[in-house]
Amino acid sequence: MNQWPNIPLAEALRPKSIHEVVGQEHLLAQGKPLQLSFESKQPHSMILWGPPGVGKTTLARLMADAFDCHFIAISAVLAGVKEIRLAIEQAEMNLAQFGRRTLLFVDEIHRFNKGQQDALLPFVESGLITFIGATTENPSFEVNSALLSRSRTYVLKSLEQHDMFKLLEKVKIFIPIEMAWDEEAIVMICAFADGDGRRFLNILEQVFRAAESTNLKLITLTFTENLLSTKSRRFDHGGEYFYDQISALHKSVRGSNPDAALYWLCRMLDGGADPLYLARRIVRMAWEDIGLADPRAMQIANDAISTYERLGSPEGELALGQAVIYLSMAAKSNAGYKAFNAAKAFVKNDHTREVPIHLRNAPTKLMKELGYGHAYRYAHDEPNAYAAGENYLPEKMPPPNWYQPTDRGLEIQIQEKMKFLKGLDEKAKKN
Repeated sequence: MNQWPNIPLAEALRPKSIHEVVGQEHLLAQGKPLQLSFESKQPHSMILWGPPGVGKTTLARLMADAFDCHFIAISAVLAGVKEIRLAIEQAEMNLAQFGRRTLLFVDEIHRFNKGQQDALLPFVESGLITFIGATTENPSFEVNSALLSRSRTYVLKSLEQHDMFKLLEKVKIFIPIEMAWDEEAIVMICAFADGDGRRFLNILEQVFRAAESTNLKLITLTFTENLLSTKSRRFDHGGEYFYDQISALHKSVRGSNPDAALYWLCRMLDGGADPLYLARRIVRMAWEDIGLADPRAMQIANDAISTYERLGSPEGELALGQAVIYLSMAAKSNAGYKAFNAAKAFVKNDHTREVPIHLRNAPTKLMKELGYGHAYRYAHDEPNAYAAGENYLPEKMPPPNWYQPTDRGLEIQIQEKMKFLKGLDEKAKKN
């Protein structure tokens, strides 16, 4: 029987030096930023930004050892200004009594509000503490600019499959495994871990312990599949990954790549995104990136929402999938989108212009006497149902020409119609 540690395997295998860290070669390989920092023995404040289980806490602990600093760790989930004050008092005592600097590690720094983050500034600036903040969220959104300017930001990456296999080798050395396994089973565990090293080790321990309890000598793919619950991809319902994936879905549709659009749609559905939210985004894509080049896209997007509302999951998700396929392959135009935004911007910055007298409504006798609606030309009574030469803009406002149809899809015909009507206007002016 193997002797498993009484603490989680991930904690038991926590690296004792940077040479034992798995992954993050872009920061820790020879000549890379953090490797140079370790060699210099000169600590500096930093933000470690990356997904869960990639070594943020480990690196902070290793830095404290390498720089001979007293290590204080607090969690922004549980701590507040009081805990910050206590940490600062301890740092002052360490410096006064032992001449030793303090490394303050704040896990999930994005959970601190502005006031709590500001409380750190004077002590980071004075050098009393070396601050290391860990976050899974984009620090440019979640960390005060003042604190960011006093820290360097390092981006940590998810572990790759080959990194997971390195962790497996460490487990085999730490605890001699008295059983064999199919490589497919380990690959599946890697997929479940989804780039999270801590999660990989926890799942690995769970599988090995279960195999031991049944006296299994070979860990197979089938055994692993039966043991583990349905995997879920990394997804945070409103954070950085959420908006990155929405962006990828939208850009794949805009880029006319149906396979990529389906991939990102299914990734988000698999991660637990609200299908109705995705359906609303699909409708937005239809109006923003296809517009009048193919009005059927809007209809299909709206029908997809109706279908999902009627059928729910999982049956209704097929309608969303087919909608993104159609939108991906539809003729693209942002002419209407650009025209609308240009008109909004113009109106916002322009002065109030009067409605031309001939366009005003005249429901009363007085209004008629004042000339409201006088000389208005009813388009349906004109040739081609078009009042050639008529002005519909405020007086002295030049034609803005906001809408410029493309030469794609239905907008080809719209463009031809606009040219025809413009010709009628020019002819009317000459007469």
